[in-house]
Amino acid sequence: MKHLQLKKASLLLTGLVIGGRLFAQTPDSTKIMTKDYVQPFSDGSAFRTWSVGFEGGVLTPYSIFGIKNQDVHSPHEKIGYGGFIKDQILPSFGIQANFLTGNVGGAVTSFNEATGGYTSFNTKLNYAVDLAANFTLANINWRHNKSAIQPYLTVGGGVVGYSAVVNNNGTEVTQARTHEFYLPVGAGFKIDLAKGVNLDLGYQVNFVNADNFDGIVTGSTNDRFSYGHIGLEFALGSRSKPQLATHNPVASMRTEYLMDEQRLQIQVDQQKAKNQQLASDLANTNAKLDKLTVDSDGDGVIDMFDKCPNTPAGTQVDGAGCPLPVKKPDVKVYVTQEDRKVVSEAVKNLEFDFGKSTIRDHSFESLNKLAQLLVSKGFNLKLAGYTDNVGSTEANLKLSRERAEAVKTYLATQGADASKIQAEGYGKSNPIATNKTEKGRQINRRVEFSMF
Repeated sequence: MKHLQLKKASLLLTGLVIGGRLFAQTPDSTKIMTKDYVQPFSDGSAFRTWSVGFEGGVLTPYSIFGIKNQDVHSPHEKIGYGGFIKDQILPSFGIQANFLTGNVGGAVTSFNEATGGYTSFNTKLNYAVDLAANFTLANINWRHNKSAIQPYLTVGGGVVGYSAVVNNNGTEVTQARTHEFYLPVGAGFKIDLAKGVNLDLGYQVNFVNADNFDGIVTGSTNDRFSYGHIGLEFALGSRSKPQLATHNPVASMRTEYLMDEQRLQIQVDQQKAKNQQLASDLANTNAKLDKLTVDSDGDGVIDMFDKCPNTPAGTQVDGAGCPLPVKKPDVKVYVTQEDRKVVSEAVKNLEFDFGKSTIRDHSFESLNKLAQLLVSKGFNLKLAGYTDNVGSTEANLKLSRERAEAVKTYLATQGADASKIQAEGYGKSNPIATNKTEKGRQINRRVEFSMF
């Protein structure tokens, strides 16, 4: 029986090693692969990080460490089953909560006083719950887009609750139910069956922090039992997102590079097409130059576009070849006290919504009078916006500029010449009152007018 158990464990380990070396890779392609593509350095919301698993397998007191120093000499195989829920934190690291239940049994083939005459046992594994770290080993791959097999290692800690029934020369003795700390250490690999569905093959050894797991207390060595299982893992979340545990971030980096390369090539091709069109247009233009260079009256406008032919020599003309109007002498207009009063009223009544560049309605009447003054006398106007010291320098500078521009825009809609209005923003510089009080800050939130 001992040799049979050893063969089974050897076959299981051989399967794990071979599975880990296969890696069943998806072959590379010269085309850009956009399936399961996620922009590099994206956060966890771009993936399915949570998953659940269900499994069943064999429980036995025998493990890859053998049965030396164990109370049992002839382990029996029993059925066990369980499940887990996992949060994949990094492509190669996750935290999972595990649950396991079933039965563990064996026989004592050599009688001695230490074993107290017990010949066999069966331990009911009421529950085994633990929190374990899961290390995925082969999802980051520099040679292939994706690995179809992901080997993994697990290690954790938890609580196992159990009760043992031992056979003492034909008499069954039930031990009291108890619970102890245990340490599960395991390895295995997962095979991708479909998007978000994985076949889970694993093996773990569970070290119990007690010697009464098999109902027989002898020696100084704690008991242990192993669990080989097969199960299915299902990723939770949107099917449009890849599972983080099986995602290869290197493939996304490669896809990003190829996409950039393709975009650049498209831009180069488009520019080549534009250059060819420009060369064709230039050739056609050169062929027609002789027809477009005749200027009969010498005014600088070719006959083809000259709407006023035979202009007398020395006459200044516009782009259509017609004489320019005689420029009238500038008439000086002076700023009167009444004009300054109009400006003062506009400044006094100007208010904006808090933290915005929206002019309040009661300011429009004074601004309308200012616009009429600018239209009638052709004055130039400079607008200087200021804020208090609340907020960042960049935000205040932006807000002061937007408020000055808002006044300029409104005056232009009322007929003022926008080219004669200069709008600047100076943020929280040049305060005219203290910024330590609300009243002072209100005074500093202003737009100054300078008319000339």
